[in-house]
Amino acid sequence: MSRHFKQPLSIVFTSLTLLSAGIANADEAPFLKSLSGDWSGTGTVKVRVNAPAIGVKCRFTSDTTAASLSLDGKCTSFAIFSRAISADLEASGDRYSGSYIGAGTGTAGLGGQRAGDTINLGITWAKEVNGDRKAQMTIEKVSPNRMRLTTVDTDPKTGKPVITSRIDLQRS
Repeated sequence: MSRHFKQPLSIVFTSLTLLSAGIANADEAPFLKSLSGDWSGTGTVKVRVNAPAIGVKCRFTSDTTAASLSLDGKCTSFAIFSRAISADLEASGDRYSGSYIGAGTGTAGLGGQRAGDTINLGITWAKEVNGDRKAQMTIEKVSPNRMRLTTVDTDPKTGKPVITSRIDLQRS
């Protein structure tokens, strides 16, 4: 290809790339905004994959911008369990990255993407949990006023996935 065609093509390609990234971020804004607000609900938490599930009550505040989500809250279960939980995500197109605090091992990394009304995230724990440093999290908009947070880890003995937390929230 001649030099005269390469430069205009590269300008067109760069422009289309920037335009599509802007459109993708714009598409995330309404979804993220729909998750904003105060949320409360109940669910279960397993401290480890082989531990019994503990019933919890949770409260969260979700702050959003056109390209970010900050979810901060606390889950408690009588005198047995009380833990601050937070997730901070940045959107770039339909891709998300950020951090999570809630497993008691330090700040974990998050990365993944949205499919429909669900953000599917891989978790990289700060320290080993259940035999490795990997797990999955979903943040699902179940309806306009309902959201579900789920974490899944792998049982190191069986290799099977285990739901380690599932919290169903309603807009307060």
